[in-house]
Amino acid sequence: MMIRMTTEVPQRSELRVALIGGGFMSTVHARAARAAGARIAGVATRTAEGAERTRARLEADRAYSSVEAMLRDETIDVVHVCSPNNTHREYALAAMRAGKSVICEKPLDTSVAGASELADAALASGVVASVPFVYRFHPMVREARSRVRRGLTGRLFSISGVYLQDWLSQIDDDDWRVSAGNGGPSRAFADIGSHLVDVIEFVSDDRIARLVARTRTVHADRSRNKDITTEDVVTVVFETAAGALGTLHVSQVSAGHKNHLQFEIDAERESLIFDQENPDALRVGTKAGFLNAQRSDQISPEAARYSLVPAGHPQGYQDAFNAFIADTYTAVRTGETPDGLPTFADGHRAALITDAVLRSQRSRAWVETVAQSAARVA
Repeated sequence: MMIRMTTEVPQRSELRVALIGGGFMSTVHARAARAAGARIAGVATRTAEGAERTRARLEADRAYSSVEAMLRDETIDVVHVCSPNNTHREYALAAMRAGKSVICEKPLDTSVAGASELADAALASGVVASVPFVYRFHPMVREARSRVRRGLTGRLFSISGVYLQDWLSQIDDDDWRVSAGNGGPSRAFADIGSHLVDVIEFVSDDRIARLVARTRTVHADRSRNKDITTEDVVTVVFETAAGALGTLHVSQVSAGHKNHLQFEIDAERESLIFDQENPDALRVGTKAGFLNAQRSDQISPEAARYSLVPAGHPQGYQDAFNAFIADTYTAVRTGETPDGLPTFADGHRAALITDAVLRSQRSRAWVETVAQSAARVA
């Protein structure tokens, strides 16, 4: 299904895109942009020197002296915001005001109010504004969603999910993200828990209605950052709007786990298990036992659209990211939004859930989530 947008479509066949930020994610975005046929017209970072280094590394056309100079360039069609979290709102708003379509890394903002402002601005401006919730773009995630939507699973009973990493497990591991000033009041949940919630709500076609959460900061002092308040570990119990019960466990201090996102949906006739470290398989359980539904010619059309190579040739994270960028560019070029493209409304939803987790930790109580965001995410 395609949804009509009001954005003005560039007349050039080749989109010209620019990136803000010079870290790991700018590299991922640049690869995906090229795979989708766009031209990396330029980059901007905090300094002109940093922009030149990033330009050389990414083989972009130009290093801008500032973000403001980039946004004044009328030939730029899409701006990718890959800078630290506390700059997202400023840069994304400025890009939309300049008439550019925007792809903004999550979190959209470090506050619910800021994320709400961005979502409203995207609606008002009519530009394409998307957020890289890229786990939606694995073919077998789309297969799971299709099975739920077609009624093959029946009524959903329970949902469980984990997202485990270890890159901050040791006290000497450090990064700007651990600082609330740079990354925002939530770290583990805002960074990776938001992905887990998004993919679960996307597949289940349901919303977390209320939750109770506990968080823990394992290392309050690291090699560079001290008195850290952002969390390393989060556990959440929740109930969905349709009545399913669920649990989430998110950690950036789980030794040995590099990027372990997995969810299970248990329903009336089927259970569905997806593990992004084995993304070409969807484990389907019935009363007769389990089977592995492999990516193949027999998957649903919704899944097949993202299956780019023959079965047995694995697709992974970069492939999912490429598909997300390609769908965003399709929306920019045609004014039609492909089904399942995560927009700033989804980014606002993630901010609301993250805020609910933090409020539950402070109050030690259940927190409602659906009423706050029903209008925008309906």
